[in-house]
Amino acid sequence: MKVLLKKLKKVSGIKKFFYFISLIFYITAFTLFIMSILKLKSIETLIRIIIITFFVIWFLIYFLSGLLTMISKKTKTFVFITLITILFCPIFIGASYYINKLYGSVTRMNSNEINYTTNLIALKETNFTSKLSIGMIEAEDDIEGNILAKTLIKKENLSNNIETYEDYHSMITDLYSGKIGACFVSSNYSIIFEDEVFEDLPEGQTGTPIADRVKVIKEYSEKRVNQDNETLVNSKTKTLTEPFTVLVMGVDSTINGLKANQAFNGDTLILVTFNPNTLTTTMFSIPRDMYVPIACNHNRYAKINSSAAYGSSCVINTVKQMTGIDIDYYLKINFTGVVELVNALGGVTVDVATPDFSYDQAHKGQMCEQDSQRRFGNNLICVNPGVQTLNGEQALAYARCRHLYALSDIARNQHQQQIIEAMAQKLRTISSLSEFEKILDTVSNNMETNITFEQITSFYNVGKDMLSSSSGNALSIRKTALAYYNLPVYLPKSGMYTSALGYYQSSLDAITKLMRVNLGLEQETPVKTFSISYNEEYTTPIVGKNLAGGDRLELMEDLTGRYKEEVSNWCNNKGKTCIFETVDSPSISGLVVNQSVHIGELLNSISSITFYVSNGLGSTENPGIDDPNDSENPDENGDETNTETNPSDTPTTPGNEDDNQNEQGNQGDESSGNSGNTENQGDSGNNENTGTTTPGLENIPGTP
Repeated sequence: MKVLLKKLKKVSGIKKFFYFISLIFYITAFTLFIMSILKLKSIETLIRIIIITFFVIWFLIYFLSGLLTMISKKTKTFVFITLITILFCPIFIGASYYINKLYGSVTRMNSNEINYTTNLIALKETNFTSKLSIGMIEAEDDIEGNILAKTLIKKENLSNNIETYEDYHSMITDLYSGKIGACFVSSNYSIIFEDEVFEDLPEGQTGTPIADRVKVIKEYSEKRVNQDNETLVNSKTKTLTEPFTVLVMGVDSTINGLKANQAFNGDTLILVTFNPNTLTTTMFSIPRDMYVPIACNHNRYAKINSSAAYGSSCVINTVKQMTGIDIDYYLKINFTGVVELVNALGGVTVDVATPDFSYDQAHKGQMCEQDSQRRFGNNLICVNPGVQTLNGEQALAYARCRHLYALSDIARNQHQQQIIEAMAQKLRTISSLSEFEKILDTVSNNMETNITFEQITSFYNVGKDMLSSSSGNALSIRKTALAYYNLPVYLPKSGMYTSALGYYQSSLDAITKLMRVNLGLEQETPVKTFSISYNEEYTTPIVGKNLAGGDRLELMEDLTGRYKEEVSNWCNNKGKTCIFETVDSPSISGLVVNQSVHIGELLNSISSITFYVSNGLGSTENPGIDDPNDSENPDENGDETNTETNPSDTPTTPGNEDDNQNEQGNQGDESSGNSGNTENQGDSGNNENTGTTTPGLENIPGTP
């Protein structure tokens, strides 16, 4: 050793400097590389071991050969191996950079803690004082509508009277009408309730957006455990190498990026199953107006998109309850970020469906929609129908467009599935690190998920098989279509009709069976017969389409004008407790002249009904009895034209427009007959049909 040190002292200082600097640089870069590469669990384990072993051996070789070549004065050899050693360092640093970038991006999308924020809002003209009542959601597990609201009340020492509500729509309706002076909502209220109508409006008017009607009086934020991750806690033990489910939830905003807040709008809900063994995917788009029990609101019925006001976990549990399918993961996507993502992919190829209506004469036959900033006029995005490559703005416009299609929201669901499928196919063409980095930045900024980095890396081998496949159809996507019917439900608290949809159980059963088969939970029933026409182009069957059958939701009927015995039989058949009270009326004795439940109320939410039966002795004027049909038929309210008029219950599903458009009429509030006057008013959605409340059905005069 002493001899070696003596010889080393004779080596020039420049050589020793480069030697030791190279060693330090190599050790530092290689350490960072090892720390990064070890994060890639399940990815080419053998190759990673070989790579690490090779560079460890090279380090030992350089350490020894560097000393020997310096001492033996073999300058050329020393310079050669030193340059090679130094050149390895940028490789280590570059690899570490991209691995850590991927890790950081996924980690940002998967937050264990997020900010929850509650806003106390009031109408802009309101002078808030302690004398005003404040509305608050009664559900004690609603973080922003109840938990943080109580904290803010205590923090600000608010002495106002507190009124509790079952749902946000009723609460904000009372805010608009002046029954309460303020209420607690999520700070995302401008997005969540952007399409909602909370007041009676003249026909043809869509109302002022809530953001322009209210002001924020007080605000309180708190970082808490992400309830979505707690809801899907069992998914932490799964890997993506086994069949799994993902609930895709769309956040349709005008800004790029996701706000760190829980509540959002729920207009886009797609339940996806994927089987990595067969590379088969099923996609089930759930219409936003589907009327279902909301899991986090005591299973009260409402449109499924309203569950998003309570947060992602409420949506997840509601969809799980509706389908009976366990949900492993969720993926919340800001659809405005789709613009950047599609552009990063170089566009997507889509067969744009021909619209049923035109935006105006200048754009006849074109699909037209507002841009990503929700602007019309010179910013209108128009695309001709047919197969073409869409840029980001065009893809988003197509994914949003529903007003120009007879099937409205159902058509929009189809468009979104097309865009997702096209993006999945285009991801296979990524060929450069710059493309990968751009896509990664866009995705991480506009997505939120509970899928961990380790779970994503477990998907590596499956993804490699998909990307390396020479066939563009390596990924098989099975599409579904839920058969539905119009359900114009009357909401007693708001005094308005909501244009909801009901679904046929047989159609949903077919869809969930397909999903269970794809998840390996159920055996597929073999098809024993098959027919094909040589005159028609073959297309893959859409599961659930045209299937009508099973129980369906019923609405309260108008039973006035019928005899007591007939109504009593109706009560027995429906399993309802009915109370009959005799009232003075000039009508025939024994005839029902009024009822306590409003026409159109959801029948299974009613426990008992009081019917008022004529004694035949009343005044001829009898001002105490009102006609429940007076201005109550939803057909007279514009948006609900032709709803519930088809006794054959012909199901409506995407793809059978020609079969059902004339039979069943229009779907919910997306009436084809109104396309010219109500459908081209932005993306307001016209969610709530402002019916006229019948006097006497809420407060029955002339009764004991």
